[in-house]
Amino acid sequence: MFKLFIFFLLLLLGLVTPLGVGVANTWKRLVAGDCAVDRIRNADAYSGLPTSIAAQVPRGEAGVAAGLFNPSEWLEPGDSKRMPDFIQFAMAAASQALDDAGWHPKTDAEQRETGVAIGCGMVSMDDMATASALFAPPTTSAPAAAAAAAAAVVAQTDAGTSFDNRPGYRKLSPFFVPRILVNMASGHVSIRHGLRGVNHSVSTACATGAHAIGDAFRFIRNGDAEVMVAGGTEACITPLSVAGFCKVKALSTAFNDSPKLASRPFDERRDGFVIGEGSGVLVLEEYEHAKRRGATIYAEIRGYGLSGDAFHMTAPSEDGRGAIHCMESAIRQAGLTPADVDYVNAHATSTPLGKMLHV
Repeated sequence: MFKLFIFFLLLLLGLVTPLGVGVANTWKRLVAGDCAVDRIRNADAYSGLPTSIAAQVPRGEAGVAAGLFNPSEWLEPGDSKRMPDFIQFAMAAASQALDDAGWHPKTDAEQRETGVAIGCGMVSMDDMATASALFAPPTTSAPAAAAAAAAAVVAQTDAGTSFDNRPGYRKLSPFFVPRILVNMASGHVSIRHGLRGVNHSVSTACATGAHAIGDAFRFIRNGDAEVMVAGGTEACITPLSVAGFCKVKALSTAFNDSPKLASRPFDERRDGFVIGEGSGVLVLEEYEHAKRRGATIYAEIRGYGLSGDAFHMTAPSEDGRGAIHCMESAIRQAGLTPADVDYVNAHATSTPLGKMLHV
């Protein structure tokens, strides 16, 4: 498992969340206690899977004015062919954040000193599944498909031939590879806004967005950039990814009939997390740079710590030493003591193993 703790942030905001599009829309529903977990859309595609709930970004033609995601508000014509949802969400969140910051670099110097660090935990699984199916041997049943695929591999290895890949090749989109690369969220944001500084991406599961922010903080601290557009984006609600998470028993399955009760991280009946989607992007800026241009400063980053448990792929270490080391590192960098900390944000995945670490 990966862990990260940050103290204080200097930021400006852009959000695409299951509660709504835009900071104001999301915040209004959040403080009202609204819950965005519901039965999954396009339910037929998820038939037979143990879970049927998710937290999905609301969509509609009315767009951000109604708190809905309308791609046409954020993308140029044709962009949807090049950008899967995780990139589209990042484009919307980054545009909001830059508008909030009032930072639209025009000069060569401004563009070179502005970088992007947007991470993604899991890319477009639908793109990979669809592309893979183009190269599957024709068959009428799953067992037959597996047998035919094995036979094709043998034939290709031993006899130098196989089934005809040309039909699949002709149908494969030239955008397939760019649509599944984690770094393309940062890439597209930089292209759209002319940001020619640091271009960076991370993929570290649940810590992805926080790692991107922490790395961006260090880029500024180390003099690699004056301004960084940083955050995370995710759109992995697909039959394949949901099935995969169910297989490792990570998702809640006991509350399909009452979705809004499913996420209960500190409850004895917790049985897993609820899969969601969205994007959150911040603009981080060197303090003196922000002062010179009269930027609004919401908060300040003081320290950044990260660690690995070296214990298990998904379970936290039993003694919590990874989290302890991470927090101690952040506190030390910040020049603070534990007594100075008045808020700790729990990871709170709602998995049965997670609670003991938080306690």
